[in-house]
Amino acid sequence: MSVVDNFGACCSIARKMDAMSDAVRTIAERVRTRVLRDGVDLAGAGDLAARYAHEEVRRYSERALTGTHAALADELGTTHEVVAELTGYGALQPFFDDETVEEIWINGPARVFVARGGVAELTNLVLSDREVRELVERMLAHTGRRVDLSSPFVDASLPDGSRLHVAIPDVAREHWAVNIRKFQRRIRSLSTLVELGSLTVPASEFLRMSVLAGANILVSGATHTGKTTMLNALMSSARIGDRVVTVEETFELDLDVRDLVALQCRQPNLEGSGEITLRRLIKEALRMRPDRLIVGEVREAESLDLLIALNSGLPGMCTIHANSARDALTKLCTLPLLAGRNIDSAFVVPTVASCIDLVVHLAIDRDGHRRVAEIAAPSGEVVGSGVVAEPIFTTIAGVLQATGARPARLEKYAARGYDPEHVLGVTA
Repeated sequence: MSVVDNFGACCSIARKMDAMSDAVRTIAERVRTRVLRDGVDLAGAGDLAARYAHEEVRRYSERALTGTHAALADELGTTHEVVAELTGYGALQPFFDDETVEEIWINGPARVFVARGGVAELTNLVLSDREVRELVERMLAHTGRRVDLSSPFVDASLPDGSRLHVAIPDVAREHWAVNIRKFQRRIRSLSTLVELGSLTVPASEFLRMSVLAGANILVSGATHTGKTTMLNALMSSARIGDRVVTVEETFELDLDVRDLVALQCRQPNLEGSGEITLRRLIKEALRMRPDRLIVGEVREAESLDLLIALNSGLPGMCTIHANSARDALTKLCTLPLLAGRNIDSAFVVPTVASCIDLVVHLAIDRDGHRRVAEIAAPSGEVVGSGVVAEPIFTTIAGVLQATGARPARLEKYAARGYDPEHVLGVTA
């Protein structure tokens, strides 16, 4: 096929998709008109949306017989699209329904991507700028958050737990940049990670003991390595009677915990007031009688408040972006300095050394496979300006194996009746 023929074929496909999109939009508007006239609520009326959509699609097809407009190629498919347009996320809904899709992002009208198994794919979906804006507005409708020229970024949680991030021009170059990270409910425990090959049995059992012993755990890794998923899996091993308070920028964690308080940040309003930061939330969380504090991610000065909380004897966990377990400790020693000039590394570094019990570092392979690459334990010692840490498990020849080292604070395990020796001496 020549370049001209190929270009013509692409234009033909685009025209057909535009025609289909126009038909879906027209039918959806007719359904909305009926809904307003009948005074019903599609969201709370079961299959009412599907029935209305089916009836209007039939009417549309009947009018097509008279030559009023083009006929529909697939009535059933159009019905599904109309329902998605009314009650879901329009053309993106099939990706939300597809359990193999982990992430969806939009760079422009013809640049809609998804990720499956950690691997990016360019889809054949084409969305107009108006459709993208309408989809974002629909996603934000129930979040209480906004995106506009005065606030060109937005982070929000969708009802299904997915995380939405949007950047608009002129911060973005030309089109709205939309990223949706879907929440993976299928991974809820350490045993599931073992089944997926992301974790070995000895390492899983050691982490389970560590959680039950009240160890302070730092989960590190690059973007998309599964840090939030690891927090969920770790907390599945917590004691049933623990009262857990979670603090996040936007809700992402979905812990299977009986006694749970989940807090998220709030953006400032149009007048610039009313903002609630992670630092404020951590301080408030300490007043809620927590048995364990979980911070979704530390990026800035809130790391100081977390260290102060952990230094008071409260067990906790958090995630941090880093390239290795040692880099994670170094970064955690640096971030608190952003809290102000009166914060000195002479306080921060020893506090990190004494507070953090384990660092679980995650990695993602070239083929998209996520795994635990290393589990390290700070010794409590400080050399120079760094925290000394020993790897308890490390990856050797592609397999996570025990190194023979032991965590420095074995008294935490002994106080709860656990002996890590039973699993640390076992090879994978």
